[in-house]
Amino acid sequence: MHPLRHPRNAIFVGLMFSLIGVVYWFVQYRADFHADIAGVTLLLLLGVAVSIMAYVLIAGSPND
Repeated sequence: MHPLRHPRNAIFVGLMFSLIGVVYWFVQYRADFHADIAGVTLLLLLGVAVSIMAYVLIAGSPND
């Protein structure tokens, strides 16, 4: 049985990391702290990388 019905749904795995990055930036911005832009950027890019990796792994898995 295939782990996901449609491999394109793997993007939701990476969106979780991107959402965490946006929340991380928003909390710092609202609390008037100096925003850690490097951390936000890395979390957003981690989300993109994990989405691509999850898609490749799931698309390449056997359907049986």
